[in-house]
Amino acid sequence: MKTFDVDALRKDFPILDRKVNGRPLIYLDNAASSQTPRAVVEAVDSAYYGRRANVHRGVHTLSQEATAAMEATRSKVKEFINAASSDEIIFTRGTTEAINLVAASYGELLEPGDEVILTVMEHHSNIVPWQLLQRRKGIEIKVVPIHADGTLDLNVYRSLFTDRTRLVSVCHVSNVLGTVNPVAEMAAYAHSHGALICIDGAQASAHERIDVQAIGADFYAFSSHKMYGPTGIGILYGRRELLEAMPPYQGGGEMIGHVSFQGTTWADLPYKFEAGTPDYIGAAAFRTALDYIDTVGLDAIAGHEHDLLVHAADAMLGIPGMRFFGTAPDKAAVISFLIGDAHHYDTGILLDQLGIAVRTGHHCAQPLMEAYGIEGTVRASFALYNTHAEVDAFVAALRRVAAMLG
Repeated sequence: MKTFDVDALRKDFPILDRKVNGRPLIYLDNAASSQTPRAVVEAVDSAYYGRRANVHRGVHTLSQEATAAMEATRSKVKEFINAASSDEIIFTRGTTEAINLVAASYGELLEPGDEVILTVMEHHSNIVPWQLLQRRKGIEIKVVPIHADGTLDLNVYRSLFTDRTRLVSVCHVSNVLGTVNPVAEMAAYAHSHGALICIDGAQASAHERIDVQAIGADFYAFSSHKMYGPTGIGILYGRRELLEAMPPYQGGGEMIGHVSFQGTTWADLPYKFEAGTPDYIGAAAFRTALDYIDTVGLDAIAGHEHDLLVHAADAMLGIPGMRFFGTAPDKAAVISFLIGDAHHYDTGILLDQLGIAVRTGHHCAQPLMEAYGIEGTVRASFALYNTHAEVDAFVAALRRVAAMLG
């Protein structure tokens, strides 16, 4: 494991030096969006100042350079998740668009009465696209419940399969509970019943090694902005034979082979699913973010974040009225909680006054909130640049807040 020097790493993130409400910023909203290191911002600047030109369409030098930079990121993503081919890597605007692509495009191949299995812990981005497909195509949606500790009820999962089950769509890691789902096991079971699996990897990709072939993923989606990269860039991985069988998601430039009013043919993968001018600046800078993660080391990042998680959870247990949501034994560095009956919004506002950024609300997971009988939680989520001292300051602030709200 690489040596992990968090103080040195923090110098790569200028925003961590700012103050909020007169106090040093403690940023614990990483599950929503991580901060961006200087190298990634400089990569964006360099591209805008040095090679801003549309990709894939020009013979001139700037266009060729911009194209090469974007395609280098595609190759990097292929290596990062161990895809079989760069052609299986589709650029999107984020995890949300990637899942919508699967629902809209693969969904066109489904028939009324075909079944899609979801779980109660899904982000709205992995619920609503399937509901839209349900309205359009008449599919049936089935939902896997959870145990009290936030783990999936795999017995129910297995019981939901029938000869009409076509696809499972599940988060790799819950954005609320931090639960790490056994996606490889779930994929194997789905495949044994002739079904596919689509995995929402938004909360996993910056925190653990992803091997889509080892997992058995048919589709895997994730976002740059949760991986220290630019906003507005995401990835959909899909197995080649599936992508080749699926119709285009959008129509326009880039995704065509030949256009005439008598009929149009599609471009080869991956361009069939990349209509229009992409965010080639952000896409190229995403490679810098992936290089940054590789330099630090995913194993080192995971170990550091786990230490922070354990340290925080142990300290928070001593706060009167503390209620945790999501206590799975295999858990990412996310803590969702309430203090007694205090409203999550009040807790978040008071923490902000102390310079601490957390997320409050239903976290785009209202069915999960309903399962727990609550409106929302406070969520603290950790990243590679957070420190034990910040955790201590966070817990001390929680004690003050608990006393104020008690």
